[in-house]
Amino acid sequence: MDTSEAMGSILCFAGPPGVGKTSLGQSIARALGRKFTRMSLGGMRDEAEIRGHRRTYIGAMPGRIIQAIKRAGTRNPVFMLDEVDKVGNDWRGDPSSALLEVLDPAQNHAFRDHYLDVDFDLSDVIFITTANQLETIPAPLRDRMEIIQLDGYTEYEKAYIAKKFLLPRQIKSNGLKPEEIDFTETALKKIIQDYTREAGVRNLEREIGSICRKCAVKIASQEMNHVEITPEIVREYLKKEKFDSESSESVQIPGIATGLSVTPVGGDILFIEATCMKGGGKLTITGQLGDVMRESAQIAYSYTRSKAGQLGFDPSLFDRTDIHVHVPAGAIPKDGPSAGVAILMAMASLLSGRPVRSDVGMTGEVTLRGRMMPVGGIKMKVLAAHRAGLTTVILPKRNEQDLEELPEDVRNAMTFVPVEWIDEALKVGLVPDEPVSNEPEDMDEIGFLRQPSVSLN
Repeated sequence: MDTSEAMGSILCFAGPPGVGKTSLGQSIARALGRKFTRMSLGGMRDEAEIRGHRRTYIGAMPGRIIQAIKRAGTRNPVFMLDEVDKVGNDWRGDPSSALLEVLDPAQNHAFRDHYLDVDFDLSDVIFITTANQLETIPAPLRDRMEIIQLDGYTEYEKAYIAKKFLLPRQIKSNGLKPEEIDFTETALKKIIQDYTREAGVRNLEREIGSICRKCAVKIASQEMNHVEITPEIVREYLKKEKFDSESSESVQIPGIATGLSVTPVGGDILFIEATCMKGGGKLTITGQLGDVMRESAQIAYSYTRSKAGQLGFDPSLFDRTDIHVHVPAGAIPKDGPSAGVAILMAMASLLSGRPVRSDVGMTGEVTLRGRMMPVGGIKMKVLAAHRAGLTTVILPKRNEQDLEELPEDVRNAMTFVPVEWIDEALKVGLVPDEPVSNEPEDMDEIGFLRQPSVSLN
């Protein structure tokens, strides 16, 4: 089949910044032998930008769709609409509604620009849109697109991209020759781990460029003819590390659990902390949490209270104890049900005196009967756990099929525990403890097990 006569289609590349969405669109155009044109929708609020102005207005001109096709010089280009999730609307109109006709192969064969006022066939154009978040795209517009999720890169993939593409580009742009500078594998790994924390590779390229510029100064001043970049040189040029591995917090004390979350820039790990004090059964939740996450904490509290006997602590504790649950990084808003299992694990750990394993990350929504419900973003969460050095991930059994999307090296390096009930998760997540007699001498005045009964290893 002639690719120049291929039926138009609508693709949407969704994913965090810097993972190559725009570059992928250019590659598609190159593979198909078509012209490539792009248009940024970020911040667009005027509907006339899409449909054009009527010729009765002074300064009227065609819409940017027609203008871009004119610049491309062909009626069937690969047309990229960048940042479709950032379209605004006000009294001038709603551009996202105007896009409904443009991005519908069943209607856009007779697209009518207000300035041209004649039908123009867009059905042969391959439209590709990009977005960081799908939630802000109106549902009718999202329904017209085939969504392809692009997730963050693994450390191995970042190192490969840096070696094959980013390094040659930065060496050339900073006036160096390939034989004058050489990056070792360990140096690249240090930059990736200690100086960047992102799903894509933009900051990685910036840090590589910074090192190349400092090397160019030394070579230009004839201090040296060749530079081999080692981890020590990276530390000297980029100064102190910007990020510490969050998994380094390996102190195993009861009441701390490691959850997994998804952010607009990829996955991340999330520490859940719980503590207690004398009181009257009050639950306090802090950390700038949304309504859904607060409800998850309330569910975890109710479940823990109802299963006190099974979890191995005195049910009457709740009548004379206040519990405080906190999610650090309080300046960052957090919401969603997927932290339910981590909150429940932190509470169960606190009240039973058994620490949570520091190498275990967990995600999943918990119901009042203790059932684990599926959540989204499994691939990005697991990649974040892998970056942070976690070795085991607890996830809902119904999310087990999402593990097929993971790179093979990540699947082989980690242990996955799909669970259907929270009881199974507690067996894996909590450190095994020796049976402790519930005699009064083993309890403090609140009712918790004394410190000697807590296993710290």
